[in-house]
Amino acid sequence: MSISEQLLGDLALYGMPLLFGVTTISCAGVPLPTSLLLVAAGSFADHGEMNGAAVIVVASLGAVLGDQIGYAIGRWGDRALADRVSHWIGGEDRLTQAEAHARKWGGWGIFLTRWLLTPLGPFINLASGFAGYPWHRFLIWDVLGEVLWVALYVGLGEVFSHRVQALSSLLG
Repeated sequence: MSISEQLLGDLALYGMPLLFGVTTISCAGVPLPTSLLLVAAGSFADHGEMNGAAVIVVASLGAVLGDQIGYAIGRWGDRALADRVSHWIGGEDRLTQAEAHARKWGGWGIFLTRWLLTPLGPFINLASGFAGYPWHRFLIWDVLGEVLWVALYVGLGEVFSHRVQALSSLLG
């Protein structure tokens, strides 16, 4: 059984606490199929098994918390800690690229990596902390982007609830 299948089964069993935990861990940098869980949660909401608004709030809070963990490691952790964390999320080269991206694009980069370029999100979290990007600005862009990401995927799950399998294949 794949991790995706396991998490989908667990989502049906544990609901919101699992969604919050997986979203937090994923946004902190551990690669998990969170987008797939959001689509499934949207489908569950469409079938009346979950509350759609609550799913959006809980998943958004988890996503923002995970991003804040990454930012805090970059901002207040030492470089050795960041190097260890960067191994989990793809290596030092990707972290260096993300740091340059964070300096160049600032808030728009944070916003876009929350919902459009999601695989870059954990790198940008660390890089924003390294670059000394102001926390209050990071938080604003982070919240805007994460709420959009969660709402888009939950909405897709609700709209295409009868075709979740095909949609999950399309989204990878």
